[in-house]
Amino acid sequence: MYNDSVKICWSGVITSIQPRTRVWRYLTHNRTHYHIGYNIFLDGCADGADKQFVVAISEKQQQSGEYGIGDTISGTAWSKQYPEREFADYYRAGALKRTKAGNAVIPIRPPPWIMMPPDMATYEWRGARMLSKSLWKDKCFQCIWATMSNVEIIWDFDKKISKYRFESFCYGPKSCKLYKMGKARSVSYKNMESSLDEGWIDDMCTENRDWDD
Repeated sequence: MYNDSVKICWSGVITSIQPRTRVWRYLTHNRTHYHIGYNIFLDGCADGADKQFVVAISEKQQQSGEYGIGDTISGTAWSKQYPEREFADYYRAGALKRTKAGNAVIPIRPPPWIMMPPDMATYEWRGARMLSKSLWKDKCFQCIWATMSNVEIIWDFDKKISKYRFESFCYGPKSCKLYKMGKARSVSYKNMESSLDEGWIDDMCTENRDWDD
């Protein structure tokens, strides 16, 4: 069932919790976001090695455990079968356990928004804008509204051929003083020049909310 995937044990201190999302791209006509759980970023030990790594967990697991930045947790998980499609290092997590409650310092005034992340329905309603990758790595890394998504680009619709990559997005308020979209993103298709997602789809994805929502 798992091919080259293996089950491992892991433990570590949570450094960030972000929504785990998949994005389906077709030229610049369609950008659809799917919200499937959370990516937990950890500094600890996985499969016998000390490192920083990412474990994908379900919405139900996060709601049950209420994990937060600074918590020390442990569990099992499977290594990913398709590295080009899955940003998390490990998925299908199980046996989750908090071994030590965290005491992370939470900013008095956001941004960034460092708190317990909301449910998937909230992310779905808010919609996402493209986010500068450098910001995602730096000032926005611990924010509950930032995410690095698994992106599928439809390269040949008729033959069902896709290409894959990872892209950073933001679900935060449009008024956030830290926010920058970054460069326009190229979307390729067979026998065509690549089209550019220059941000107008962001307006469609976030039309549910106002400037400060």
